[in-house]
Amino acid sequence: MPELPEVETIVRALRPALVGKTILSADLLWKRTLAAPSPEAFKKRIKGQQILSVSRRAKFCNFQLSTLREPHLYLRHWRRQGKPFNLLVHLRMSGALLVKEGAFTPAKHDRLVLTLSDDLSLIFNDARKFGRVWLTADPDEVLGDLGPEPLDPSITPQAFYERLHGRRRQLKPLLLDQSFIAGLGNIYTDEALHMARLHPLAQSDSVTPEQAEGLWRAVRAVLEEGIRSNGASIDWVYRGGEFQDHFRVYGRHGEPCPVCGAKIERMVIGQRGTHFCPNCQPLEGD
Repeated sequence: MPELPEVETIVRALRPALVGKTILSADLLWKRTLAAPSPEAFKKRIKGQQILSVSRRAKFCNFQLSTLREPHLYLRHWRRQGKPFNLLVHLRMSGALLVKEGAFTPAKHDRLVLTLSDDLSLIFNDARKFGRVWLTADPDEVLGDLGPEPLDPSITPQAFYERLHGRRRQLKPLLLDQSFIAGLGNIYTDEALHMARLHPLAQSDSVTPEQAEGLWRAVRAVLEEGIRSNGASIDWVYRGGEFQDHFRVYGRHGEPCPVCGAKIERMVIGQRGTHFCPNCQPLEGD
């Protein structure tokens, strides 16, 4: 599944192609791709909307659309407040957003096609059908339970330490919890924990202030490096990144740790494969 750096890379690539374009029509090729509203309301409401911005929140792509202009097509209280619609897309396991120019025949796994001005189309392709799309005038309905962005300047080492001690959970599952901090997935969590020299099973409320600051710095460092590398290309879904060339532990079971040379181990935590160095990341009390 694409994580924060991969989604950020996708958003940055889409932005210059899509901002300012008008959505002329929508062709929903697999109804369950659309989480909300109904297909009929979606097609009616999205027609004529202009894409004002393309951004990211956690692992969501967020397309902010133009302010509502036709009250008879929309909920009147949103019109009175001047609320724009947001098109939210979560790629999940296999989703991809593609921009094509000119006429084309939809491919086997294309689930949603938006026809745009300037002879462009935005296609949501999703082989495994786990991805979802929302059209909403209130993004908090979808995004409201997400935790803070890990690169947000307001998340200081002290604030991060307090969040860690506000939960009594193992570090790996906690960092994957999108309500705790938004955007991390399996890859960048393993990489950050190794950089911070913390065991994935360590309890969050046992972390010292110094360790919390080290983890805070490690999370930011691996995400920033991932963004600079255009994410990681690790399967057939997302291609184009180079961060996989710099993995410290992820996917390197049995290989030497780049820090100490010990063999990297793998365990399953919460049904997620987890890679760590037993020497650099000892579990205290073991």
